[in-house]
Amino acid sequence: MTTPPALLIAGHGTRDEAGAEAFRAFVRELGRRHPELPVAGGFIELSPPPLGEAVAELVERGVRRFAAVPLMLVSAGHAKGDIPAALSREKERHPGVSYTYGRPLGPHPALLRVLERRLAEAVDPAWDPAEVTVLLVGRGSTDPDANAEVFKAARLLWEGRGYAAVETAFVSLAEPDVPGGLERCARLGARRVVVLPYFLFTGILPDRVRQQTEEWAAAHPETEVRSADVIGPEPELLDLVWERYEEAVEGDLRMNCDSCVYRIALPGFEDKVGLPQQPHFHPDDDGDHHHGHHHGHGHAHSHAH
Repeated sequence: MTTPPALLIAGHGTRDEAGAEAFRAFVRELGRRHPELPVAGGFIELSPPPLGEAVAELVERGVRRFAAVPLMLVSAGHAKGDIPAALSREKERHPGVSYTYGRPLGPHPALLRVLERRLAEAVDPAWDPAEVTVLLVGRGSTDPDANAEVFKAARLLWEGRGYAAVETAFVSLAEPDVPGGLERCARLGARRVVVLPYFLFTGILPDRVRQQTEEWAAAHPETEVRSADVIGPEPELLDLVWERYEEAVEGDLRMNCDSCVYRIALPGFEDKVGLPQQPHFHPDDDGDHHHGHHHGHGHAHSHAH
């Protein structure tokens, strides 16, 4: 029987140690759940271990094939470019190693169920959902396609759940920001707002969302505002990562490239079409330190359908 490919989890990285440890604990739990194959995880930037170290760990364990799954909610620059470029670099470092690359996680129905639970934990049980407006706050990106995916998640969360509305905001790089999103909710007549962070784990940015929410709420006592928690290492998330692994192994990849800024000329982003993708330089990576060293050209992520 053929040995199944190992599982490599690729994370973004955070300056928040609790958030980084949440990722590492999540990888360990995946390994416990699937003792039949090697499981490792690493970060693109900001926190150890770097992705290259995770690949080296797998190679040392005798792995020749692996499937990489980006532990990210939306397909932005990291999932589209940085991780594929980093994996290409690792293939050069470890001749004979092959890999497949999976899809980002959201917006999957399983994650929407977790978001729904987070909302239920944050609201007063006596509140009528029809009187509650949700503000879903994403990370934010310079990639319009990634920002649009957060809006898609918001719409899917609204469908059939009875909330007055699900509005969208971003904590960095994109408008509206958190105060702007709350202001929009108030202008639409919202009296009760739950701010829901669209993040997997705790970290600097989710903390910033909560802080900005509290500051806005203190200045607007006429609106009742509550903060929900991040998604967290829920069973649904563990199951979804395994689903993405199986897709990658079986070749059932369905990445949507219809509005990808690297393929399609979008207004104001025309210069990104066909741009070569470069790996991040991770300060803890002791390999080739030539930032931007990448032999591939053009669009780096998979277009298998």
